[in-house]
Amino acid sequence: MRKYSSGRQVGVFRLWKFETEKDIINKKENVMEDLNIKQLTLAVRTIAEEKNLPEETVLSVIEQAIAAAWRRDNGTRDQLVRASLNINNGTAVVSVVKTVVEEVENDANQIDLEEAKEIDPAAELGGEVVMETHNVTTFGRVAAQTAKQVILQRLREAEREVVLAEFEDKIGTVVIGTVQRVEPRVVRIELGKAVGIMPQSEQIPGEYYGVGRRIKVYIKDIEREGRGPQLILSRGNEEFVRFLFNQEVPEMETGAVEIKAIAREAGRRTKLAVSSALPGVDPVGTFVGGHGARVQAVMNEIGEQEKIDIIPYEEDAAGFIANAMSPAEVLSVTVNEDEKRATVYVSEDQQSIAIGRAGQNVRLASRLTGYELDIEAKAPVKTEPKPRKNIEDSLMSVVEEVAE
Repeated sequence: MRKYSSGRQVGVFRLWKFETEKDIINKKENVMEDLNIKQLTLAVRTIAEEKNLPEETVLSVIEQAIAAAWRRDNGTRDQLVRASLNINNGTAVVSVVKTVVEEVENDANQIDLEEAKEIDPAAELGGEVVMETHNVTTFGRVAAQTAKQVILQRLREAEREVVLAEFEDKIGTVVIGTVQRVEPRVVRIELGKAVGIMPQSEQIPGEYYGVGRRIKVYIKDIEREGRGPQLILSRGNEEFVRFLFNQEVPEMETGAVEIKAIAREAGRRTKLAVSSALPGVDPVGTFVGGHGARVQAVMNEIGEQEKIDIIPYEEDAAGFIANAMSPAEVLSVTVNEDEKRATVYVSEDQQSIAIGRAGQNVRLASRLTGYELDIEAKAPVKTEPKPRKNIEDSLMSVVEEVAE
C-alpha cells in the first residue's frame, strides 16, 4: 500500500515525501529536520519579505517558537519561558522566569516577593524574576515540530493583523465583498486581501447568501479576542440602513436633512426619525423620494420583506412618541421625564395596531424614542349634542326680542 505526504518547503522546515510503507519506517527519523537556531536567524529577513511583515514581528514570532520548543524538551507546561534571539551571531538564550506575587498559587511560574528579592533586589510585585538561563543551538524532532506549529500559527495571525490594520479607518463604512463560504453560524466574505465574518446576529433573517455572490456589507468592528483578529461585518445593523440612505439622499451630505434616530429589526421592520434644517423642506418626502424611488432603492438592498417607516422627528417628547407609534393613531401621550417612561393612549380599535405583531411596533417606537412605552386603550370623549330648535321657535324668539 502506498502513502503520500505533501513534499513542500515551509521556512526552515522540510517535509519529505515517501512512497511506500517501508520507506516510512526506514526514513521516519528524517520526517522533520532538527531545528537549527542559526538557520532560523538567517530566515528572519526572508520570511519578513515573503510575508510582507516587519522583521521585528517575525523575530518575535521565532522567539516565541524557540521558547515553546525549549519548554517542550526541557521544561514543564506551566513554566514561563522567554527567548532572546541574537540575529548577529545566530545564538539564542532561553530564560525561565517567575512572576512576583504576594501569595504563591502556582510554584511553577510564581514566586513571593521575599524570595524574589533574594535573587534580584530590584524585584517588585507584578514583575518577573529570571530563575535560570540556557544557551540554545538546536532542538530535536519533537520540539522542532512544536516550534513549526507555533511559527506557522503566529505568522498567520501577524499577516491577518497587518491586513486588517488597513481596514481600521474603514470601520463604519459600507464596502462590497464576495461570499466565500457559508457556515451554519457565520458567513465568510472576501474583501480583497482580507476575509471578514458576518455572524448570524448580524445577518438579515431569511436572506440567501450564495457562494460567489457580491453583496454590500457594513464594517462593524475588528475583534482581537480569541484566535487572532477578526473583521466583523454586518447587514442587520442600524448603521447599514443609515449608510444606504446616505447614498440615496444627497441632501444629507449638504446637511439639509438628517436621520435623528434609527430602530431596526432586520428582515422585519425599520423605523427612521428624520428632520430638516431648512424651513419649507419636507424631511419625510425627501427620504421617500419621487414616487418612493429613494426608499425603494434601500428596500431593494435589504429585502422587500422589511418595511420602513419614516417619521418626522420632534423636539417635544410627546409629539415625537406619537409620531413614532405610526401607523397607529394616537389620542394623547403622558410623559414622565424622570423615569423616561410614557403612556400612550389610543382608541380601542387602534390598540392592536399600536402594539403590533408580537409587540414589534411599540418595541421599535420605544427604542427609537428612548422611552419605555405603555399602551392604554381609551374611549374618545363624547360631547353632548346641543338640542336643535325648530324654525318656528327661532322666529318667535326674534319677534319677541324686536317687540321688547
